[in-house]
Amino acid sequence: MVKTKPGMSDDYLKALAKIFKSTNDEAKRQGVITDYKILAGDAATQQDYDILLMVEYPNMAALDGLRDKMDPIGTKMVGSEDQRRQLAVKRLEIRDIMGDKTMREITLK
Repeated sequence: MVKTKPGMSDDYLKALAKIFKSTNDEAKRQGVITDYKILAGDAATQQDYDILLMVEYPNMAALDGLRDKMDPIGTKMVGSEDQRRQLAVKRLEIRDIMGDKTMREITLK
């Protein structure tokens, strides 16, 4: 859940196209994740987010050791840990992370 700073939504989406998309495309290709989505909309209040980043995993067990699986993908797609950290610091200028949440899809019978 991300709140972009005023006038910075397009800049943030461009950054996501380089980092989030490429990394998750590779993670999906490797079977680490099932799918991912980016949802954008108007914030309901000043404290609300306007962009939601969603990642779907095959099951809850896929979260075990997730960093060990994703770090090599991040290095391959974005660069070293220092390069990734520098990009993260740059993104601080255009957005605030409002939180994260783990949810399960429920299929009613």
